[in-house]
Amino acid sequence: MVERAKSRALPAGLLHLFVVYVVWGSTYLAIRVAVRPDTGFPPFALGALRLVVAGAVLLAWGLWKKSRLRLTRREILTLAAAGLLLWPFANGLVNVAEQRVDSGYAALLVATVPIWTALIDALIDRRRPARRFVASLGVGLAGVGLLSVPRLVTASPADALSVLLLLVAPVTWAAGSVLQTRRPVGTTPVVSSGYLLLFGSLGFAAVSVAAREPLPTPTAAAWGAWAYLVVAGSIAAFTSFVHALRLLPTGVVMTYAYVNPVIAVLLGALILGEPISPVALGGMALVLLGVWGVLGTRGRTPRPVAAAPKQPR
Repeated sequence: MVERAKSRALPAGLLHLFVVYVVWGSTYLAIRVAVRPDTGFPPFALGALRLVVAGAVLLAWGLWKKSRLRLTRREILTLAAAGLLLWPFANGLVNVAEQRVDSGYAALLVATVPIWTALIDALIDRRRPARRFVASLGVGLAGVGLLSVPRLVTASPADALSVLLLLVAPVTWAAGSVLQTRRPVGTTPVVSSGYLLLFGSLGFAAVSVAAREPLPTPTAAAWGAWAYLVVAGSIAAFTSFVHALRLLPTGVVMTYAYVNPVIAVLLGALILGEPISPVALGGMALVLLGVWGVLGTRGRTPRPVAAAPKQPR
């Protein structure tokens, strides 16, 4: 019976992992379509409208499953702080940047999240990093430099700002992820994710009002991208991620950190005609090699590096 259950779990887990590969890799394309100037949503309004719906759905799901919804004061503070770091101050920056930069390029820079997560963990623990970690960090940052420096040198001020935002976004996402790892809450993953989304939507709404964003006047394509981000990106893929973690080894599931940016680059090229230059391919190879090396150090240090979290998409 045990062997039969394992044989059934493997194909189901792989199916869920495939959903994570494709959907999370495609959300960068959906963001690009949703925030394009004159045809889409203002970037922070997009985040607010997206997260409030997805958060409400996840909490309703938790209520249906009879999970604990009431939070302690400590849990509220943790989820509110993490929600702001993960969403307005990470995903929001990606939304702003993708008004001007290609979706595949954004995905490549955001792919550094596991590197920043591991670095923040090491700094907090004040532990001496392993040689492999230092080498991997150097390789990954070399990839970031190859991707960003040529653009910063030749870009207009607005385009250069977009690149800088994409350099900051994975750092703030990593900080929010580390905060959750070190201050775990007692609710289920579905409930905690629902609250993270709702706190993030409040942050998005506050920034949108403060920035005096215009009211959204999206095209049909932008509305379709918004619906895809809500249903596929924030609900379906998250559910598949949770199931994949239960059915497959964690190391197998974490391969999404390598696959998502590749899928984002390919979809951007195929659907939006985004160019793939030799420099971009070289930068992608270095970033993914650095991520592979950093994730490979997990379990070899006194405190394991946190598993690669979902990235800001």
